[in-house]
Amino acid sequence: MLNLMLAAIQFVTVDPGHFHAALVQNRTYEGVSPNVLVYAPDGGDLKSHLSLIDQFNARAENPTAWKETVYAGADFLKKFTEDAAKCSAAENARKIVVLAGRNNVKPDYYLAGVEAGLNVLSDKPMAITSENYMKLCDAAAVAKEKGLFFGDIMTERNEITTILQRELSRVSGVYGTQEAGTPDNPAVTKVSIHHFCKLVNGKPLRRPGWYYDTDQQGEAIVDVTTHLVDLVQWELFPEQTLKRSDVKMLAARTWNTPISAADYEKSTGLKEWPQFLKKSVDKDNVLQCKANGEFTYTLRGVHAKVSVEWHFMPPAGTGDTHYSLMRGSNSELVIRQGPAQGFKPVLYVKLREGADRARTEKALNAALARIGEKYPGVKAVSANGEEEGATWKIDVPKKYDIGHEAHFSQVMQQFLAWMKAGRMPEMERRNLLVKYHTLTEAWKMSR
Repeated sequence: MLNLMLAAIQFVTVDPGHFHAALVQNRTYEGVSPNVLVYAPDGGDLKSHLSLIDQFNARAENPTAWKETVYAGADFLKKFTEDAAKCSAAENARKIVVLAGRNNVKPDYYLAGVEAGLNVLSDKPMAITSENYMKLCDAAAVAKEKGLFFGDIMTERNEITTILQRELSRVSGVYGTQEAGTPDNPAVTKVSIHHFCKLVNGKPLRRPGWYYDTDQQGEAIVDVTTHLVDLVQWELFPEQTLKRSDVKMLAARTWNTPISAADYEKSTGLKEWPQFLKKSVDKDNVLQCKANGEFTYTLRGVHAKVSVEWHFMPPAGTGDTHYSLMRGSNSELVIRQGPAQGFKPVLYVKLREGADRARTEKALNAALARIGEKYPGVKAVSANGEEEGATWKIDVPKKYDIGHEAHFSQVMQQFLAWMKAGRMPEMERRNLLVKYHTLTEAWKMSR
């Protein structure tokens, strides 16, 4: 891969239909140009994106200074490729195409980007159908051939309790050996609950009308599950390169979230169902959105289950929630995010039957002392009945809870570090393809 001067890097945003496209600009980066190129169709999605950038620029604390040069028109993708063709290979290799929006057309955008010689950092999911997956494989091959950087935005790898769960699962004195589990009792379980109506940057989030169309957005079984499958791979087999043959899909299903016309208007501002949604509106004028999905599979023989649910709005004072279980022979590592945790993720250690408590506690404290070299202040305390069967809670200083929005800049910083070093781990490219293979296999089985 090319060795680049970080000062020359420029962001290029293509069709930003989702607020995640703006979140990678929630801070500035040393040596990255403040001048951002934007190519998009004119309309509400573009206006919402530019409004968020303006909010980042205008905020009182740590304001940014982005300058957006916008081309708005129906032929935006043609204009993007024409402009790229006018630049030298060296210029294009210093650009990062940022993608977050309608997932059904996203493969066309990242293919156009790498074929033009630009790097790509895309929001998830990068493939929502088997056809999309083939395009993803093609784009990854072109990127590798051209020495480009190509990846997706896996924010959850930067969440502190997930980091600690991964680290402790590698300590045999705490975790033991990895259990294989069974289809009915998987050794790894991850459940995520999301909401259509929420606050972002302190203000109500306005969803685009198409967000509720699973033909454009993708079904939940291939959307938020991207994060969960990524974490299964990242935690179970850290620093290891996986193959598609390592995956065996066992069961998959989807189900609907009912959305009333009033809730749809509250979320989108639209007073009528768009034509593309009418196919999913029932006789009672309720949208039946295929927003929920789960599947069970094995990865190198370890049984894992991932599940995603979408509700319309969280109860007051709450938000999206996450549950994660990893079961070893000596203990279970459980992340719980519910009322007992104040709806903040908390990691617990549950001893398995027959485990030696004193020996495990010694190993746990030693592991946290080592981890504390990077994350000072992390310690094990009594679980105090917060989680049934848990022996210890991992106490994490509040400063490490930086919030979901801040994780986007952390992902971008890692991507920039790879570019500065001139290489991206080959493992990342291969495991990305295994991840989306897993998702599309689940999608096919759920049919």
